[in-house]
Amino acid sequence: MHMPLIIKVRDMKIQLGILFLLIQVISLPAQTINNKVSIDNKLKSKVDLAVQKAAHTYMNDKRTVGLSIGIYKDGKTYMYNYGETKKGYKKLPTKETIYEIASITKTFTGFLLAQAVIEKKLNLDDDVRRYLDGDYPNLEFAGQPVKIVHLANHTSGLPGFLPDKPELFQNADYNELPFILTNVYKNYSRADFYRDLRKIKLNNIPSNNFKYSNSGTQLLGYILERVFKKSFEDLVMEKITNPLKMKDTRITLSKSQKARLATGYGGNGKVMPYLFKQAEAEGGLHSTISDMLKYIKFQLNEENQAVKLSHQVTYGNLNEMATGLFWSMDKASDGSRDIWHSGGSFGFSNFCLISLESDFGVILLSNEADPDKQNQIGKLAVEIKKAVN
Repeated sequence: MHMPLIIKVRDMKIQLGILFLLIQVISLPAQTINNKVSIDNKLKSKVDLAVQKAAHTYMNDKRTVGLSIGIYKDGKTYMYNYGETKKGYKKLPTKETIYEIASITKTFTGFLLAQAVIEKKLNLDDDVRRYLDGDYPNLEFAGQPVKIVHLANHTSGLPGFLPDKPELFQNADYNELPFILTNVYKNYSRADFYRDLRKIKLNNIPSNNFKYSNSGTQLLGYILERVFKKSFEDLVMEKITNPLKMKDTRITLSKSQKARLATGYGGNGKVMPYLFKQAEAEGGLHSTISDMLKYIKFQLNEENQAVKLSHQVTYGNLNEMATGLFWSMDKASDGSRDIWHSGGSFGFSNFCLISLESDFGVILLSNEADPDKQNQIGKLAVEIKKAVN
């Protein structure tokens, strides 16, 4: 699940914003975060101090509840926690606190797609209708079909969500919208999804325009289940989380894992609902900073064919902004490639940034969401990269 958002890290406005933020925090002592905010940062190393400066503004936002930061740099890992897992409980997050990672889930889906290609179960240029039952004459425009690759780089032209109810997002109250959407999806079945998929009318040739689509990702998840003959969650566990010993990265949590799940909040401080079960391939995973650091290390290993394929540019270009198999990417000033993905659910905001040639990655997980939070946490990730990499 992901509220539509594109963060172009090289964008001049963001660069100026980051520069202004750096000027603000560089003159502040590391300990200036509100003394009511709990932290486990030891404030000793260069990385410790860089993280503390970067976290200053974010944690002093009264809406922020908790934040976990994981850094992978030159083979070493660093973990930091701020705030609370639940308001008023004064319980600091830890490396084992579980968060919804929302649309960062899509990068797992992208890897599974790459693995399906490697295993010759499908091809990126296949017409999606090859993997659907019945007729879908609507899934083409001017004779050009929606292809598998279009689902993975958001150029399919499919709507952001199914059922397609754009009116829900017009002048929406983002503190009430989560409850409305939860009710919409309460009894929404896979059969309902395919029924609504037949109603879609494309208005452009697939591949021509970027249009962020959770429904396209969900369709891809269903296709992957079909070609592998396994559920999406079983695929994630078999192909990714079990081999990497990411024990807390799951869609379905055990009773003990639920006890470690942070409470998510909206910008008004109200407790938000967790994502509905249908999110699956588009945003259904939970994880921890400890697990996500293992995932970052995994993504840095392009000797793995599927990892490398998932980083292949399928739309745009690296000199500006490109998309691979769900990863957004561009070229840093030193020529190295940066890949990233944000994640936003009803009560959680996250960001994962990896510099492929620099052996660096950062993951930020936060249990508060408001319309600007993903931009804030994305800037925080870039600032940490600049300070410690």
